[in-house]
Amino acid sequence: QVMFVESGGGLVQPGGSLRLSCTTSGSSFSVATIAWYRQAPGKQRDMVARITSYHSTNYTDSVRGRFTISRNDPRHTAYLQMNSLKPEDTAVYYCNTHPPNIWNYSWGQGTQVIVSS
Repeated sequence: QVMFVESGGGLVQPGGSLRLSCTTSGSSFSVATIAWYRQAPGKQRDMVARITSYHSTNYTDSVRGRFTISRNDPRHTAYLQMNSLKPEDTAVYYCNTHPPNIWNYSWGQGTQVIVSS
């Protein structure tokens, strides 16, 4: 299986920004729809943003206008720019295909985002 490796998380104050990155070695990256997911303590893992191979994007209502997903196919890397962060954005963030775990891809370890004053 081919894992994603996420990075860029950390502790940030409300209203702050973070840029998450994820990379993989899988050869199908450029044709896959890639998504960012998040899982808060005690809650299920939910998709927050996705980007198709044609760079069409979609966001869940709670992050639309604050988060921006992008991708760099030659680098097999996806990004999530997060602005105007809120405490409710606190979660572990993961990237994967959408739907997840297709074409031999699998979940990585995620990157922790904590929004707190």
